[in-house]
Amino acid sequence: MRSMKKQMKLGAFLSVPGNHLAGWRHPDAVPETDMDFGWYMRLAQMAERACYDTIFFQDTAAVGGSDALAAGDMTRTRLSRIVKLEPTATLAALAVGTSHIGLIATATTTYNEPYNIARRFATIDHISNGRAGWNLVTSQIEDEAGNFNRDEHVEHALRYERAIEFHEVVTGLWDSWDDGAFLHDKASGVWFDAEKMHFLNHRGKHFQVRGPLNVARSPQGRPVVAQAGSSEPGRELAARTADVVFTAQTEIEAARAFYADVKGRTHRFGRMPDDIKIMPGITPIIGRTEAEAREKYEALQALLPDDVALSALARFTRGIDIFSYPLDGPMPDLPEANSAKSRQQLIMDMARKHNMTLREVARSVSAAQGHRVLVGTVDYIASELETWLDQDAADGFNVICSYYPGPFQAFSEQVIPELQRRGIFRTAYEGRTLRENLGLRVPASRYA
Repeated sequence: MRSMKKQMKLGAFLSVPGNHLAGWRHPDAVPETDMDFGWYMRLAQMAERACYDTIFFQDTAAVGGSDALAAGDMTRTRLSRIVKLEPTATLAALAVGTSHIGLIATATTTYNEPYNIARRFATIDHISNGRAGWNLVTSQIEDEAGNFNRDEHVEHALRYERAIEFHEVVTGLWDSWDDGAFLHDKASGVWFDAEKMHFLNHRGKHFQVRGPLNVARSPQGRPVVAQAGSSEPGRELAARTADVVFTAQTEIEAARAFYADVKGRTHRFGRMPDDIKIMPGITPIIGRTEAEAREKYEALQALLPDDVALSALARFTRGIDIFSYPLDGPMPDLPEANSAKSRQQLIMDMARKHNMTLREVARSVSAAQGHRVLVGTVDYIASELETWLDQDAADGFNVICSYYPGPFQAFSEQVIPELQRRGIFRTAYEGRTLRENLGLRVPASRYA
């Protein structure tokens, strides 16, 4: 009999070569996972064997810390995640070597154009037979601005205003063609039905786009849209646009409040709460015993110099000289940021709640970039995930590993079988498309 338990969704957030800023130094780590496509394919196929819903790639259109490097900060030379394969091209290549797993990548609305993004993800959706997803973000890293004719980011609220219109244009372009528009009728010589083609003719504050898109309708209606912002404008954007929300939550009560808040906003946009899957990030550190898991975590932390940890924290503390404060003093108050607002607030809340020093905050952020670190046995980690699922703190999780491939393989081969044994995670894919596997409905065309 099919289990009636709520089913967990899982994403493999492939933050190669590792989400821990010193993870690449671990003796078992493979640093080349950042640029070696063979490793990308092996990790994607490992995720598919374990029945993850999707793999996911973050992206930044800059070398992180460019401003600091230009100013002579050589601690940045010890940070990983400096170069990476462009993620949408990578998804297209991975589609050929996989058959069921979803393929999601980040593309910013701040430094792209809607037609290009609509075309790119629609193409990946056709190549993959309906498994593509676009992670819609407004750029966080200020370093990006210098690569796109600017000295600094557009103001935060304006970036979100542009993102809303950007999404409206992209989804409108995805509706350019009805199902069955292309007749390919050799006898009559008619290639397509003009009545099933639609010009968008969008004229807004930020964009003027005629259309139609020169890619046919998506195999899954339209690609899945993910969203990662958790600030007030981010939550509003998620409720309006997102099928999946990738978020950073470390405390269950805050996670439950976020879950209820975002889903509670959906009705204002003609949507239902189940139209959005909320998936916080988690970093698992797995041991046969709790003591062994703790030893693994401490071994990773021992690889991280304090000055490197502080350099990593500095991107959330623009406006003050974080290096001028005593490491063993309290975390200073931060001025309001123009980027990564929600992550900055999460860091401040964590520091205040746990009375953390600046050193402790920097090292904690460097270990997981603000996501929850789960240190313990397979049973402990599975139980924590099940509790969050049952208490409506999450619909699933993004698994983000300290380095690759070892911790990812351990989670896939140890924790996932335990989740399956508990009846809260699939043992086989339910459908062929990403929407089917996530349990998301196919959105109707605006012209239907």
